[in-house]
Amino acid sequence: MSEYIIGLTGGVASGKSTVEARFRALDIVVADADAAAREAVAAGSDGLAEVVAAFGSGILTADGSLNRAAMRQRVFAESPARKTLEAIVHPRVRTALADACQMASSTYAIASIPLLAESGGRSAYPWLDRILVVDAAVTVQLARLQQRDGSDAALAQRMIAAQATRQERLAIADDVLVNDGALAVLDAQVLALDQLYRRLAAA
Repeated sequence: MSEYIIGLTGGVASGKSTVEARFRALDIVVADADAAAREAVAAGSDGLAEVVAAFGSGILTADGSLNRAAMRQRVFAESPARKTLEAIVHPRVRTALADACQMASSTYAIASIPLLAESGGRSAYPWLDRILVVDAAVTVQLARLQQRDGSDAALAQRMIAAQATRQERLAIADDVLVNDGALAVLDAQVLALDQLYRRLAAA
């Protein structure tokens, strides 16, 4: 059971998944909010039933699962829609992450929460001992989004604008990992943070 928990966050296309993989390679348990969010609205779940009640059956695919592409377009186009969806999903995600981290077998655990700044930061997640922000310039995020998802520039800009600003994320950070260069630089930062977190967890 891990009693020391790190919150990992960063803007879209900042490289959080790459950082997660580096910590996992060091035998650290990472509980992923994106995975928990998918589970929260899985086919047949209470969460999906709430989403359908709020948005209608038009957001379902033929097999009864959530049409994620259609939902994404809608929430990034309409702020009220995004808030409605988050009110359904976020409480379920918080509970799942806390449970997974507390049951983790590693020295410390990481809760990877892309929307940590947007969803209340420390007040929403009072069980986080420390917050690590993966940071990249907005120009880097835009380029990665268009390359990764095939998004056009306008959609990529809307996706970034829908999130907290870079400054808002940095304001909640205890640690900042800059991810806009070579992977060797990223690896060195992760190793240094791992050593720090192991010391803090043991203290």
